[in-house]
Amino acid sequence: MSRVYVGMSGGVDSSLTAALLARQGYDVTGVYMQNWINDVPGMRCPWADDLADAKRVAVHLGIPFKVFDFRHEYKQLVVDYMIGEYQAGRTPNPDIMCNQEVKFGLFRQAALRDGAEQIATGHYARSQGSRLMRADNQDKDQTYFLYRITGESVAQTIFPLGSYQTKTEVRADAERLGLSTAGKPDSQGICFVGTVNMRDFLRQYIRTEPGEIIDQETGRHVGEHDGAIFYTLGQRHGLNVGGGLPYYVVGKDMGRNIVYVSRRLDSEVFWRNELTLSQLSWINEAPVATGDYLVRVRHRAPLKAASVRWRDSDRLVVALKEPERAVASGQSVVIYDDQVCLGGGVVC
Repeated sequence: MSRVYVGMSGGVDSSLTAALLARQGYDVTGVYMQNWINDVPGMRCPWADDLADAKRVAVHLGIPFKVFDFRHEYKQLVVDYMIGEYQAGRTPNPDIMCNQEVKFGLFRQAALRDGAEQIATGHYARSQGSRLMRADNQDKDQTYFLYRITGESVAQTIFPLGSYQTKTEVRADAERLGLSTAGKPDSQGICFVGTVNMRDFLRQYIRTEPGEIIDQETGRHVGEHDGAIFYTLGQRHGLNVGGGLPYYVVGKDMGRNIVYVSRRLDSEVFWRNELTLSQLSWINEAPVATGDYLVRVRHRAPLKAASVRWRDSDRLVVALKEPERAVASGQSVVIYDDQVCLGGGVVC
């Protein structure tokens, strides 16, 4: 069996990943990636607790344990990217960038330099050679977050949890193997901070100004916002605009610091039949323009039938069979050929 470095976050998924591989005879080393250690107002970053949990599992399994420090690179590649996207009025997904740049970039490269032959993670996904496949557990499938990794990365990664049908089975096996993280709640919120409110986090890095909320149909001033960057297409809650039917965000003017809203759920801004993608990334080969595919516009969203065509060499148009509501610029759309995740891009 080969030497495998397992990314151990201190959660039940990565703990069980390490345990399963060790039982299968792999030469396993556990690695905690130290990406972010900063607290924000009202939220203590749980990194020290997670590190302790990961180390405790490694000791229980009798495997070597290491810490890889990626704090500097993480701030540049993930945090600064996310902040810049919000400043531009887009809605980014930092988890996707974390996987591309850190877990399957920095971690994989550092592990191989250190003597590993493969890496492993607790993601719910499967692989066949260099092909990334959807997990058997469709509710937990995480290939949406992995669409920007390379085929080479897929071929060098083991995904032991891809065949599990339910999270209950994962926790049951972790309990059976005596893992102290078996009952630990799943992590929530921002990938590197936790359950902190995104507004509270962004306020540490971006100066915002209050501005107008304008009814798109009437042009009437209906309220005030505390910073246009905090609002995303389709948002209803947090507008603090009372009276009558609810308002929904339908657009933003970042230059003028205006948020546009509407009460029309049938607004053409809400429903889109076509999505233009840029910043394209393919795990192996790009989709064929004449093919029919499945697409996912956000994690856990239902897969939808679509066709594709190339607008130019850098942009792909996804034509949905049924319109999709509130797809914001900066959001990722991932394309599948049945079970195979091909890759995807970012909504223009």
